[in-house]
Amino acid sequence: MNPPALLLVGHGTRDEAGAAAFRAFVESLRAADPALPVGGGFIELSAPPLAESVASLVAQGVTRFAAVPLVLVSAGHAKGDIPAALAREERRHPGTSYAYGRPLGPHPHLLTVLERRIDEALAGTDRADATVLLVGRGSTDPDANAEVFKVARLLWEGRGYAGVETAFVSLAEPSVPAGLERCRRLGAEGRGPVVVLPYFLFPGVLPDRVRDQAREWADSHQGVDVRCADVLGAEPELAALVRERYRETLTGDLRMNCDSCVYRVKLPGFEERVGMPQQPHHHPDDPGHAHGHGPGHDHDHGAGHGSGSGTDTGTGTGTGTDHGTGHHHAHTH
Repeated sequence: MNPPALLLVGHGTRDEAGAAAFRAFVESLRAADPALPVGGGFIELSAPPLAESVASLVAQGVTRFAAVPLVLVSAGHAKGDIPAALAREERRHPGTSYAYGRPLGPHPHLLTVLERRIDEALAGTDRADATVLLVGRGSTDPDANAEVFKVARLLWEGRGYAGVETAFVSLAEPSVPAGLERCRRLGAEGRGPVVVLPYFLFPGVLPDRVRDQAREWADSHQGVDVRCADVLGAEPELAALVRERYRETLTGDLRMNCDSCVYRVKLPGFEERVGMPQQPHHHPDDPGHAHGHGPGHDHDHGAGHGSGSGTDTGTGTGTGTDHGTGHHHAHTH
């Protein structure tokens, strides 16, 4: 019997370089293990749509899928949009089945690559003099934002930096300028560089925005040496992590923490999210596309998306999965 296909699911980006990086990463995984069926698609914005990737694998005889969300944190895409999209594909292709893995971060492999990106930006400068500002995408899901703070703390521990602070480029505070100001007030001015570290997988509109905001702030604060690091990228550690998530998915060893999930627990200010039905995004190239989002869809399509960490979305059109108090989506906890 053939192994379940590895199905990578991305959100999508208006930045062609980011979409191309995702597609190249999928191809590299396919080339690394020709015996394993590998596919990848986006739930919106970019080609290929998830539906096309699934249909191609089904045409090759695949009936079992292990889907890995190519996102860094457990926000709305990972918790609702992607499981709902997989449920839709299961209805479209009777006889297929889908096991759903967990997002990529936080993980030691990602911390290793982040450390490498910092070292590249420091270019030999002593770590003890350097402050790092880790910048996430931002979400209206407090659990997802907390994960970024956790990554920042893990990155600080044992690596000898003067400090690691956290900021977000949208939807959550502190903003990039506010994060840089915090670094300055904590002593970065005159001590050493501040490395602005985007917590994104691939290039995109939002990583570009991080750099633009950092440079704009630096222009008005000449006493602070601001340096911008690169995104994570398709490093060997990322490929190893995806394969690890694939193996977890096959064995059911997902180790998800739902104790602070906004769809399961009444968190202050987010009580209405508990039990909220989840619908898939509608890709413009998907059959029967009629793009529409409900009032909970609060990320910024006008400015575009980076292919990085998950963002928070609400309801759309169509039928999706149900986040009741038992938190029923396509993976088990």
